[in-house]
Amino acid sequence: MGYYNSSEPKKKRTGYFASSFMGLIAGALLMGVVLPEFTDVDPAADNGATIAETASGVQGSTNIVTTDITETVEKTSGAVVGVTNLQTAQQSPFMPTAESGAQEAGAGSGVIYKKTGDWAYVVTNNHVVEGAEKVKVTLADETELDAEVLGTDVWTDLAVLKVPSEQITTVIEFGDSSVLKAGEPAIAIGNPLGLQFSGSVTTGVISGTERLVPIDINEDGTEDWQAEVLQTDAAINPGNSGGALINSQGQLIGINSMKIAQDAVEGIGLAIPINSAIPVIEDLESKGSVERPSMGVSILDLSEVPPQARQSELKLPENVKGGIVVNEVSPSSGADKAGLQQFDVIVEMDGKPVTSIQELRQHLYNETEVGDRLKVKAYRNGELMDFELELNESL
Repeated sequence: MGYYNSSEPKKKRTGYFASSFMGLIAGALLMGVVLPEFTDVDPAADNGATIAETASGVQGSTNIVTTDITETVEKTSGAVVGVTNLQTAQQSPFMPTAESGAQEAGAGSGVIYKKTGDWAYVVTNNHVVEGAEKVKVTLADETELDAEVLGTDVWTDLAVLKVPSEQITTVIEFGDSSVLKAGEPAIAIGNPLGLQFSGSVTTGVISGTERLVPIDINEDGTEDWQAEVLQTDAAINPGNSGGALINSQGQLIGINSMKIAQDAVEGIGLAIPINSAIPVIEDLESKGSVERPSMGVSILDLSEVPPQARQSELKLPENVKGGIVVNEVSPSSGADKAGLQQFDVIVEMDGKPVTSIQELRQHLYNETEVGDRLKVKAYRNGELMDFELELNESL
């Protein structure tokens, strides 16, 4: 999904996250024009411009231009760090053993969100640190720190790291992603294409909120989850993953995660809303994992069952087109105690129809907690039955 993989061929490095760059402001500055709405400098006032005379005798002036964006970036950019994933290289008969230790497998970004005592805490993407044997964090002043991975979560694509706090000077402030509106300014800070371009800043707007994006977590070609994300047109490239999406006040409103990369698509970057991320961050920091409820069953989608078997084996009414088939029931689980059995077909949870595994997970993970009582309707041998079970913590 998008951290900078240093082992990829050059021609692939920009393909996944190809995006447009906002050239209006940059172009204006290159021409020596400062747009009034982007600066607090009064062009009619004596603003302390430095007059310089060149060897040709032509006078020029240099202004120190301060804008809302530059002030925001200056205040927050120190909290954005580089995250390097180190893995042992495959042994080669042409490489001496001494040179085959942990090497950079990819790089992304992270955000320092907390500093307490001897430690500081960094949030990044799960896919940035996935498979890492060692992780290094690089601060804005290029200081390298060894990081400990406290926890990762594949469902939300988040991870939390811990680093020594002695040299940490900037910690970002959480914003409120629930109040965002389309058209609001957004600033992305990260390390596109690795640490070479560390601290890169791109600007844009919030293009949309509460977007649902299908995710294939185990890469088997089947959608496992729908991630709720923010959409922005601020450029996000390989290496920006795990970096900060901030508002005009310098508050963290999202964790940059991915981009829709198609030939016909420009400027669709996606970030995990900070309000969704905070509970996950807290669990990963304190417990190393996210506590999620479990029914205690293994399941498969009804769509995977051949049509003839739906009537002959499951004895489903012909009007039942969607549902979740119970494949196995774990002994002593909530489902077992409630009486669910193999080949029961779940069609409703807490009064809401569920037609796929994805819908079942969305309901469990977003609307219930461990210890809740879950009401389930399921078909058994053609008869619709009611069950009530207690949700346990997933293992």
